[in-house]
Amino acid sequence: MNNLLNFFVKHSAWFIFAIYVILSLVLLFKDNPYQSVTSYFHLRDINESLQERNAALEMELIELRNQLADLALQAPDSLHQPALGQYTFVMAHVISNSIAQPNNYITIDRGFADGVKPEMGVIDQNGVVGIVNVVGPHASRVISLLNPHMRLSCKLKSNNFFGSLVWDGKNPQYALLEELPKHVKYNKGDTVVTSGYSAVFPEGIIVGIVEGSDGNNTASFVSLRIKLTTNFSQLSNVRIITNSMKEQIDVLRRAEQGVDTAANIMLRPEIKPEIVDVVPEAKDKGKSKKGKSEAPAKPVAQPATPVEPENATSEQP
Repeated sequence: MNNLLNFFVKHSAWFIFAIYVILSLVLLFKDNPYQSVTSYFHLRDINESLQERNAALEMELIELRNQLADLALQAPDSLHQPALGQYTFVMAHVISNSIAQPNNYITIDRGFADGVKPEMGVIDQNGVVGIVNVVGPHASRVISLLNPHMRLSCKLKSNNFFGSLVWDGKNPQYALLEELPKHVKYNKGDTVVTSGYSAVFPEGIIVGIVEGSDGNNTASFVSLRIKLTTNFSQLSNVRIITNSMKEQIDVLRRAEQGVDTAANIMLRPEIKPEIVDVVPEAKDKGKSKKGKSEAPAKPVAQPATPVEPENATSEQP
């Protein structure tokens, strides 16, 4: 018994320290559930909620900037337009991603069951990521901005001159803004944003920063080297942009090209579908069998002898 008492006395400092640690942990976790271990498992849901809110705030910011630009141009009526109201987002996680291939693609965990369709734009919190091109039930493939087959319409935010952004297949942090007019004035550090000249991306989403001239200039156009704001080596959560007006915009574009589809006819009630008998001669033959008189068809004149070209060669079976 004396040995036990001596042990406690000898190590009393450690026992007191252990008691204080236990009490502090109880007080910490009792009234602060967010700091407990169980709250760790809810971080993913919290992060998705923050991403959705951040996306909504970004769209509101872009809309406010456009409205300020309209005010500067003394066009107050444009403030009553829906502007970016047709755009919504679908949150997704990146399953696989490549940045070192000649043609890079990204796979995400959302498909047509989640409302994803081909030709939808994809962004993250830093800027443009790519465009959806293949959709499955619960997964989709995205053409990365680091793919030479993708050309993105962009403009310089400082002066609104636009060109085509394309990756040159070299550094995954840089791309080229081509087809800018030769007389465009630019400065290092100018912001490059989406032009809004398509139904895929709204106007004003950041793409990159001007680093300087690329040197591949022609007599009429200049090419700029752009540092991309999106870090493709650390992609995790992305947002898929859905445009409720995209189908109508596509229909109008096809109409401009002279292609009238069923949807185009529905949008243009003045165009009435016309039923045409594709084989009218069949009815004429039926009438002639019943004894009704009709003018005989004129025989088609045939050449007396076929004329062969001078260098014609015959093929033996």
